[in-house]
Amino acid sequence: MLQNIRIVLVETSHTGNMGSVARAMKTMGLTNLWLVNPLVKPDSQAIALAAGASDVIGNAHIVDTLDEALAGCSLVVGTSARSRTLPWPMLDPRECGLKSVAEAANTPVALVFGRERVGLTNEELQKCHYHVAIAANPEYSSLNLAMAVQVIAYEVRMAWLATQENGEQVEHEETPYPLVDDLERFYGHLEQTLLATGFIRENHPGQVMNNCVVCLPVRARKARN
Repeated sequence: MLQNIRIVLVETSHTGNMGSVARAMKTMGLTNLWLVNPLVKPDSQAIALAAGASDVIGNAHIVDTLDEALAGCSLVVGTSARSRTLPWPMLDPRECGLKSVAEAANTPVALVFGRERVGLTNEELQKCHYHVAIAANPEYSSLNLAMAVQVIAYEVRMAWLATQENGEQVEHEETPYPLVDDLERFYGHLEQTLLATGFIRENHPGQVMNNCVVCLPVRARKARN
């Protein structure tokens, strides 16, 4: 189950952070690391800071785009430290862990972490079903990348351990949620149809598509849950 959970880092700029993230992952039993367009490639510093988790670095998937890292996933959760104008469903880390473990019993899950300085863009966050925020000290809420991964990874492990210790069987969905790449194709076809019928304007399709249509799968999830 845990191997179905991807830790996705977007445009990481320091190799030491890659190593520290690998260490944070492996201590919690996670090994599936994806690097999206890293500004630097893993090097000896990454291996050194991995501190015994060099296999996570060595087996990392390096891809050019976030879409590639999300392909095949049915649940995507993006981390966000800042208040956004996006009207998106929010999770706390514990809820994130529970949802991730439940979904990973059936299909891959992606937990997405942004750039060290600026996090994820609004466009990247719109690719996520949920956003997760860590309730740190408001007077000093600065978490580095590895710290954020450690918090989320811990909650994933606690949720997974609960299923093991209680002998719980995670139910498999008879009608599973659509994969991210299938939804992207659907959105593309739908946008072209809405443009052709004049429902949205070619120069301003974003508000309807992003605020209304793209949120529908998340609302459907909440209704089913």
